[in-house]
Amino acid sequence: MTDPSVPPPASPAASAADPVPRKNARRELVEKEILGHAIALFAERGFAGTNLQDIADATGLTRPALYHYVSSKEDLLAQLVRQVIDDVADTLLEVAGDGSLSATERLRAVVRGLAQRQLTEPERFRLLIKSEAELPAELAKAYTRARRRVLKAFVDVIEAGIRADEFRPVDARSAALGVIGMCNWIAWWHHPGNAKSDEAIADQFADFAVAGLEQPHRRETGGGDEVEQVIGLLRADLARLERVVASRDGAAADDGAPA
Repeated sequence: MTDPSVPPPASPAASAADPVPRKNARRELVEKEILGHAIALFAERGFAGTNLQDIADATGLTRPALYHYVSSKEDLLAQLVRQVIDDVADTLLEVAGDGSLSATERLRAVVRGLAQRQLTEPERFRLLIKSEAELPAELAKAYTRARRRVLKAFVDVIEAGIRADEFRPVDARSAALGVIGMCNWIAWWHHPGNAKSDEAIADQFADFAVAGLEQPHRRETGGGDEVEQVIGLLRADLARLERVVASRDGAAADDGAPA
């Protein structure tokens, strides 16, 4: 008996007219549903604890019908890596290489980009992090490569900002890991559903990243000419010194106070 879940093969005439088969809307819908159920099951049971029969049952397909759409559960996880990490890496590297923007503008853009993906698809990022130790060798390599590309985007932007004197002379890799970690944590506490709130959170995280790296004189002078920048930096250092001295003098006074 023919399984109604399996679409009929394309006719020879159709194949000849269109040698590169295109996904129809129904197939894309089914594939999206399969991936959604797979993500939920992987998150609930772990990658190793989920098999294709579980996914077929959740989707309402027979196992033979499921094979028409996916070849293995590794294939599903590979799709997830491509859709989440690879897409993010491509976007961030493109922004990081945009020479028409200042380093500060690029940092703001890459942080917003990563934060927005975390805000709209937190369960996918949680799943990847939780399943990292269970990934098959080849998929683990692909996942690691994608993560390194994301890291490269942030390091490139921060190094450009240091060269341009927009950012403090920090260790770019450590700073990049810190910013990425800040964004990654979103997936563990955020519940999506409010687009306006998501935009505000993404903007706030971009502000955090810039404020943590920008040169003090840029905050003081707004990025004016070089003389103003140096004066602004000296004022910021002097204000900090005054706070340190006041704090030390206060501590000394407390120590000398009678019991």
